[in-house]
Amino acid sequence: MPISRTVKLLTPIIIAFFSLPAFCLQEGYASWYGGKFNGRLTSSGEVFDTNVKTAAHRTLPFGSIVKVVNLENGRSTVVRINDRGPFVEGRIIDLSRAAAEELGMVSQGVAKVSVEVMDLKRSKDLYVIQVGSYSQEKNAEATRKRLVEAGFVVSLEKNPAGIMRVQIKGITEKDVPGTRSRLEALGFRNPMVRKDTNEKAAP
Repeated sequence: MPISRTVKLLTPIIIAFFSLPAFCLQEGYASWYGGKFNGRLTSSGEVFDTNVKTAAHRTLPFGSIVKVVNLENGRSTVVRINDRGPFVEGRIIDLSRAAAEELGMVSQGVAKVSVEVMDLKRSKDLYVIQVGSYSQEKNAEATRKRLVEAGFVVSLEKNPAGIMRVQIKGITEKDVPGTRSRLEALGFRNPMVRKDTNEKAAP
């Protein structure tokens, strides 16, 4: 098949790929909590029940569903985000005891995991923070990598003009100031904040 025809056939697939929210997958360390926290209010306003499979995450919207895989033994669990944390460097999710038991990590306390977003909770009160837009993909990827290492769930989107946008989606209104402060501490000044309407923003 001629190269030009192959490129023509693949172009819609390539465009579709870069139009989808990407990198909704994190790798890092999970911890678990229970004990004295059982029965207390979570950041979402729910009462924490360590016997229910829930979790705390720094930025994902409350109600989001994520799959957590223990990379050390292959076991997995599905949890709902209803709290904020963990606020320990290197840790990306804090699980209830029920979820930790399913992953086989209760005794060790901390395990290396992957976190995959299965259902990102949407509401009219969520915001998108655009950290930057780049004409060169390598620069967008470098920014994405820094943000992921800092514990953010990052979306890369490519518009028809070829501009790569690095965004953090699903931020609640009350979490916007704290998220902006964390970004500024990483050196990302004046990130663009807008309502999450699922519409594409101009670069």
